Amino acid sequence: TLDDSVLTANISGVTSLNVGEKEIGDLTGIEAFVALEELWFYQNKLTSVDVTKNTSLTYLNSSINQLTSLDVTKNTSLKYLYNDENSVTSLDLSKNTALVELQCSDCKLTSLDVTANTALTLLKSNNNQLTSLDVSKNTALKTLETYNNKLTALDVSQNPALNTLWCSDNQLTSLDVSNNTALTELDIGGASFTNLDVSNNTALTYLGIIG
Repeated sequence: TLDDSVLTANISGVTSLNVGEKEIGDLTGIEAFVALEELWFYQNKLTSVDVTKNTSLTYLNSSINQLTSLDVTKNTSLKYLYNDENSVTSLDLSKNTALVELQCSDCKLTSLDVTANTALTLLKSNNNQLTSLDVSKNTALKTLETYNNKLTALDVSQNPALNTLWCSDNQLTSLDVSNNTALTELDIGGASFTNLDVSNNTALTYLGIIG
């Protein structure tokens, strides 16, 4: 419980709570913090957590735990979700239409649906087991990192604002970046294709092609 950190009488008014790096194995009681807008519980020992009652959350950092699932379907105001280094195999983000930044690297994700997250500007899904990733609805996306997955294709034609694309160590057979004229960083290291046309990418300052 969190009784040692916050007086019970004040719980309902707390809007920000940081319990990161506290060796916590149980966050029972967090559901009483109904006014929470920002919550950090990164780098603990949590195997589960219930944030379904924290419906005012706009910022959640649950990274570096032992979570096997994370239900954020009730957190419809969420703008920033950082859930790196967990054992989560799936994330339902269909209700998180306000999401601006999503980090879910180093998990065990086999799929990731971000088609409802049209406000996304940053997506990092590195070191997972993704075989596909549809970013066609994420037209505001500026940063996309999805290296070390199992992607066989990646369509970034609908992401004109993209300035950083890291997609190395996948199973891509081609990549069309002709519409991504804002690109400044592109890394396709480990790609199995030899032809890459960057003639439209005149803003490029970094190009990584070595696996």
